[in-house]
Amino acid sequence: MNGSNAPAGVSAHRGALLPLLAADQEVIDFFAGVADLDATNPADRELEDGVRLASGARLEQFARAGSGDAFCFVGEGGEERPVVYISLDGEAGPLALGLPELVRLCLVAPWWRDAPGRTPGELQDVAGEYREDMPDLDRRRDRAARALGVDPAGLPSEAAAMDRLVELSRGPVAAACLVVGYKGEPLDPLFANIPR
Repeated sequence: MNGSNAPAGVSAHRGALLPLLAADQEVIDFFAGVADLDATNPADRELEDGVRLASGARLEQFARAGSGDAFCFVGEGGEERPVVYISLDGEAGPLALGLPELVRLCLVAPWWRDAPGRTPGELQDVAGEYREDMPDLDRRRDRAARALGVDPAGLPSEAAAMDRLVELSRGPVAAACLVVGYKGEPLDPLFANIPR
């Protein structure tokens, strides 16, 4: 793994995943179609004017959701940088410490946006609805994972992925990834209401 601290089961060399999110059809079908993370159109990677990090660090959009919400890297570097999600509804927050971790989140819990304010039981219901609407969800996930060089058997559980979102939303990562809007006011925390 080139001496990297990238999570096990995910390719660690710089630039490895982002090109695949935009070029491999199985991956595009899952990430853009199921997980609502579209990295295929670089022209769509423009943040709203005035949206920035409170720290002054670089904020680089690399993908969009269908709604226009933004997936952004924080700071300088490659795919190992923290990832924040910025909603057009005025919310923002960290999702992962690097693109490999975001990929795993989207593979195991593509419904993560529905997490705020829901109990673990309600989250299981949301996951169940996804599977009802998409009976081949697990097959599509496994095919996308393999196309990215990720072993589906090594993916975390849905509960572990949600626990990680809670961990990132409270503490030093959230403070370092604080996003402010064009008026200079901090955006609302994306996961303020995730139950522990």
